[in-house]
Amino acid sequence: MNKVQNASLVVTRILMPILFIVAGWGKMHAYSATAAYMATAGVPSFFLPLTILLEFGGGLAILFGFFTRTTALITAIFTILTALLFHVDFSVPVNQMMFMKNLSIAGGFLVLFASGPGAYSIDRLLKKNW
Repeated sequence: MNKVQNASLVVTRILMPILFIVAGWGKMHAYSATAAYMATAGVPSFFLPLTILLEFGGGLAILFGFFTRTTALITAIFTILTALLFHVDFSVPVNQMMFMKNLSIAGGFLVLFASGPGAYSIDRLLKKNW
């Protein structure tokens, strides 16, 4: 990879996980409310700790380029599932936008999965390609 590609991957790894880190942090501080919201979609609350781990922990992993490919793939799948579980009532206009936003984010994570973290990452320091 050249310098421009590596630099753009660093910027990508900074921008993409911001939403997830903030959302995971928020879920930790609004645990009961989040569990109640998940229940409205039929999602059992035992998935909430996993959701927090993926959003907050996975977001940090992407940010620092650690387990990048694996985390990006799991996050892409999670984001598509979230769109299908929580944003399919298109009679609510905001759901249309949220659905498309989730698909766009998933596409970005799939590109990160395919390209890897770039030179400036923990994965590269460890010489791992996960």
